[in-house]
Amino acid sequence: MSVVTGYGPVQMLVLGFDRTQFDDTVTSELQRLREAGTIRLLDVLFVKKAEDGELEVVQRSDLSHDEALDFGAMVGALVGLGTGDDEQMLTAAVAGAEALDDGHIFGDHEVWFVGDAIPEGTSAVIALIEHLWAIPLRDKLVDAGGSMLVDAWIHPADLVAIGAAATPATTGA
Repeated sequence: MSVVTGYGPVQMLVLGFDRTQFDDTVTSELQRLREAGTIRLLDVLFVKKAEDGELEVVQRSDLSHDEALDFGAMVGALVGLGTGDDEQMLTAAVAGAEALDDGHIFGDHEVWFVGDAIPEGTSAVIALIEHLWAIPLRDKLVDAGGSMLVDAWIHPADLVAIGAAATPATTGA
């Protein structure tokens, strides 16, 4: 069974930086990808922790208020679907919409979690990025009768681990 949600694949990125001041290199690239219709920023949370420990928070989203409510309802419904109970699915959809009433997926809990996790004089970003480029491909695959069997991102560290596992252990003489 394949569940088509109307959204593209969503990826969460968590990035740390050893500073709090930036040029606009990353934001310019994100803007370029957004304007090209390649990605949509579902929610982005920037947390800077000054040398004195004070937090500065900036949050952005490409979702309108109605889109945020729809997204929350869709996520909640999918979580509820996992229970196998239609009533639970509806309850979870309503709860998901209510959770995104402020227009953001990340809330105070995530701000404080990130703030506690990073050292003073550094910053971090949590971003939920929707891959818009994948929607037409997904739709064509579904139209052709295909269904998702595996969906996984391959990280370079995974390839290194595969190589390490395939290399016979050497023993010292």
